[in-house]
Amino acid sequence: MHIRDAFARQSTTFSFEFFPPKTAEGARDLYDTIAEFVALKPTFVSVTYGAGGSTRELTRELVVRLKTDARLETVPHLTCVCHTQDEIAQILERYALSGIDNILCLGGDVPRHLNGQWDRGRDAFRYAADLVRFVKGFGEGGSSGAGGGFGVCVAGYPEGHPGTPNRVREMDYLKAKVDAGADWVCTQLFFDNRDFYDFRDRCHLAGIRVPIVAGVMPITSIKGMQGMAEMAAGTRFPAPLLRAINRTGGDPDAVRRVGVHWATEQCRDLLDHRAQGIHFYTLNKSTATREIYQNLGVSDSTGLTDERARLL
Repeated sequence: MHIRDAFARQSTTFSFEFFPPKTAEGARDLYDTIAEFVALKPTFVSVTYGAGGSTRELTRELVVRLKTDARLETVPHLTCVCHTQDEIAQILERYALSGIDNILCLGGDVPRHLNGQWDRGRDAFRYAADLVRFVKGFGEGGSSGAGGGFGVCVAGYPEGHPGTPNRVREMDYLKAKVDAGADWVCTQLFFDNRDFYDFRDRCHLAGIRVPIVAGVMPITSIKGMQGMAEMAAGTRFPAPLLRAINRTGGDPDAVRRVGVHWATEQCRDLLDHRAQGIHFYTLNKSTATREIYQNLGVSDSTGLTDERARLL
């Protein structure tokens, strides 16, 4: 199924992001967590991707298992960095043969273990728009098993891409990705919905007419919030959110309650403003997201007897 078709059937899609575990214990914990997410019946799930080392293979293994065992519509990330065209083609071929129909195309960052020492001239594609064009052309006509080609998602940045301070030029780059064939946009996390609505309006003004999915990540700890600030450089934490967290005095349970409440109200407001999708950055943990679902009345998260959950 191409995700673009889901937007025509659902007023709002709900989806989750996972990252591949690095240890066997982490893998066991993740599969337990995924079983809980299966019960929420997401439109799709996405899986992050490291451009170097064993993370590549871990991503592919997780993607295939989610698709074949859990029967979840799975959208793997794929980056330009540290890849030849042949390598990308091999990855796409494996995904196509496993029934994967959608790819999230990213420019990507040089892996940390390379300490920035990588010649981008060795990459087949320098920009995400080039990768989008290649992925859209791969397997057209069904020869790869992808059913007439892949559906493609690209990233959007409501608060601005940290590598592109020129906000006008930034929209040009996003438009180039859509013109190259991207079917929908999934945004980086944000904490002030006004940033998302402004981004959505600017996309419309730029002639971008594909669905835009809002990225939400609930704060569950002070350490986690600091990690978000590091991971998503440029993320803005609104003063009311910071005041609410400060009032907790650092109490872990209170911080978590504040984070879940804030994310719940974000999602409620996004639904009221007809967001086409909400994508939860889960950090491989289900509790906070399931609580948000319950708060919204979106889904009954107790149905863990679902056949797909038993397959994990």
